[in-house]
Amino acid sequence: MLAKVTSCALLGLEGILVQVEVDASFGLPSLTIVGLPDAAVKESSERVRAAIKNAGLQFPRKRLTVNLAPADIRKAGPAYDLPIAVGVLIVSEQVWPQATEGALFVGELSLDGTVRHTNGVLPMAALARQAGLKRLFVPAEDAPEAALVAGLEVIPVESLGQLAAHLQGLSPIPPFQPDNDAAALPPPAYSADFADIKGQEHVKRALEVAAAGGHNVLMIGPPGAGKTLLARSMPSILPAMTLEESLEVTKIYSVAGLLPPGTPLIRHRPFRAPHHTISHPGLVGGGHWPRPGEISLAHRGVLFLDELPEFGSHTLEGLRQPLEDGLVSIARSTGTLTFPARFVLLAAMNPCPCGYYGDSLRECTCSPATVTRYQKRISGPLLDRIDIHIEVPRVDYAKLTDERRGEPSAAIQARVEQARELQRKRFAGTTLTCNADMGPTEVREVCRLDEAGRSLVRAAMQQLQMSARAFHRILKLARTIADLAGSERIETVHLAEAIQYRPRQAG
Repeated sequence: MLAKVTSCALLGLEGILVQVEVDASFGLPSLTIVGLPDAAVKESSERVRAAIKNAGLQFPRKRLTVNLAPADIRKAGPAYDLPIAVGVLIVSEQVWPQATEGALFVGELSLDGTVRHTNGVLPMAALARQAGLKRLFVPAEDAPEAALVAGLEVIPVESLGQLAAHLQGLSPIPPFQPDNDAAALPPPAYSADFADIKGQEHVKRALEVAAAGGHNVLMIGPPGAGKTLLARSMPSILPAMTLEESLEVTKIYSVAGLLPPGTPLIRHRPFRAPHHTISHPGLVGGGHWPRPGEISLAHRGVLFLDELPEFGSHTLEGLRQPLEDGLVSIARSTGTLTFPARFVLLAAMNPCPCGYYGDSLRECTCSPATVTRYQKRISGPLLDRIDIHIEVPRVDYAKLTDERRGEPSAAIQARVEQARELQRKRFAGTTLTCNADMGPTEVREVCRLDEAGRSLVRAAMQQLQMSARAFHRILKLARTIADLAGSERIETVHLAEAIQYRPRQAG
């Protein structure tokens, strides 16, 4: 007898339908799995055998062959335990095949028959709806995540015995009913607020501009000036994510297995701060079977690289293409996968190895050659892709002891939201979400200058020896500053502020 049960494989961030075919024949009792399974899938045979027995069901004493089709796509992870077990129950005539029609099954089995959490349920649910399937059987703890996809009947399964009783018609499992108030949760609380940062008003302004337009920032200053605190306060002024952006981020974290327990939908913008010892695949993504890296985990959020020159040069150069395109393509002999990587790069560094080059109070102990060599660790092409270069000086005693609080993050976020709303209207009907996403065509249409503005930019390009990329980034930055001011046109004052954020020497 042959049984067919529908399941799903993940290729990058997308799902692919998998037919789990189970055949029973005469011969020595065994369970063989074919169809390019990895070690976790091969071990499924022992988990399924024990789960069926401990659930009070009968494991057939026959030769069982399980084929995971299509056979040329690698099958990884324990998510095939549940569909394999259902297929075994069908060929042993403990469940009728009609009960599984139009349904997709995913889930890992414990030896006692309990159904455990499975990574990547959200893209699997999206695939099920796209394929026209009506029901989705998932682990009970993953049901809220699967229910984010409308138009599916999500069946939460706690154990194999419970599922068998449902398929036999003895004890139906009620479909999962999502909480309608889940989308109306209060905004996330942040550990750092701009009101608690003493001084550095010009840096706060630069970060506000960056948040309003999605621009990249490099902060340069001595140790203890507050660069890390400023960076960790950045999420508190970012605009709230739209539902579409939340689903994009949730899909990435679901596939990576990093979705927080009890959080089916990520509503706050990611903030990733990898250590400088991170490998190239860890930052950009990769591996023999590619997985998303830190730049994809920071999608629609912030990637904070502290002590920027300490990162490996090969690792940093891997950021160049994602910073331009908002995605990263990873090619392997088995194929090419693309992961989204539309993030705000927020980097911090000391001006020299000792950290006090140019400091007003403490003398630098580095030689000029050492300072130059340290700063040259970051390539010109990478620096050219950073819109805002800002110096973060030390904070004096008077400001540190001032009892008055600064402007709270909520007030800054309100201005950022207003600027982003102008950009949403401007880019309605396109894939662009903020000014930093604009290409040359959009820059030419949106960032028109008057004669005074053109003269100012012309002089800046000659003096700062700017590249064509830097020219376009200045125009996009000026457009964001104008949006914050509520101006329809880019004025000279907006251009002047944008130009001051460029480094004084060509990168």
